[in-house]
Amino acid sequence: MQTVPRKRTGNGIIFSQKAAPYIFVSPFILSFLLFFLYPSISTIIMSFQEVLPGETKFIGVENYKKLLNPHFYAALRNTTIYTIWTLIILIPLPLVLAVILNSKAIPGRNFFRSAYFIPALTSTIVVGVVFRLIFGELESAPANTLLKWLGLPPQQWTMHWGTGMFLMVFLASWKWLGVNILYFLSGLQNIPKELYESAEMDGAGAFRKFFYITLPLLKPVVIYVLTISIFGGFRMYEESFVFWQNQSPGDIGLTLVGYIYQEGFMNNDMGFGSAVGIVLLIIVFVINIIQLKVTGAFRKEG
Repeated sequence: MQTVPRKRTGNGIIFSQKAAPYIFVSPFILSFLLFFLYPSISTIIMSFQEVLPGETKFIGVENYKKLLNPHFYAALRNTTIYTIWTLIILIPLPLVLAVILNSKAIPGRNFFRSAYFIPALTSTIVVGVVFRLIFGELESAPANTLLKWLGLPPQQWTMHWGTGMFLMVFLASWKWLGVNILYFLSGLQNIPKELYESAEMDGAGAFRKFFYITLPLLKPVVIYVLTISIFGGFRMYEESFVFWQNQSPGDIGLTLVGYIYQEGFMNNDMGFGSAVGIVLLIIVFVINIIQLKVTGAFRKEG
């Protein structure tokens, strides 16, 4: 019996089981090469160069020596303190609110879930304009009016380091609180209800269920939120820009990303800006590796 040869078509390669995995991952690989690996390597090279219009030359580690200046120290201090405050606020508070909103005993919980998430959909620039009106320098500004009503002196909010930091942290907390609540709510949905029912049968109260069931089973979500919050804190720029536009008095609003923008684009010193960017990358990488090690994210489950 004579066999009929199978007809080859161009679609054969596309629908091949061997080629399919490479076709599916190729968009990610191309995006990684074009938008991450190539810019990263170029930035590392530029950090050892003096980049002027039409002229580029290697200058060794001179750009890194220039980092030892008061502006970089101020940017590093502001960014670090801002990140610490956002971690203190934007992890415990959304976690508690998510547990409350996950309870069926809370009336209108779907409304509150939506209400908390709406700020994340709002532009930071638009919100910043509203915040500048609320926390204006005039005594008739709403925030100063409230202080006077409480018997406290009015403040020049954007002229002092403490009040400036408060504004940036308050704006970030208002905007990202709902997003973190959403992460924790999604984690709470995956906790089996049988565990809570068994704990109730054993006489466990709300606090014991929270600390012995909810927190341990939410640990992967907490680690994830902690990781992206550290990234978000050190890459902060918009919250500072809406209040000072890169010209804050005494560098009270200067951040590391703002310093990169100042040196790289406003002062046309791309080499020094790249050096600041590489240092920022190393800081974030080291901090996240340490926190992942401490929280046991690298530990294999037995």
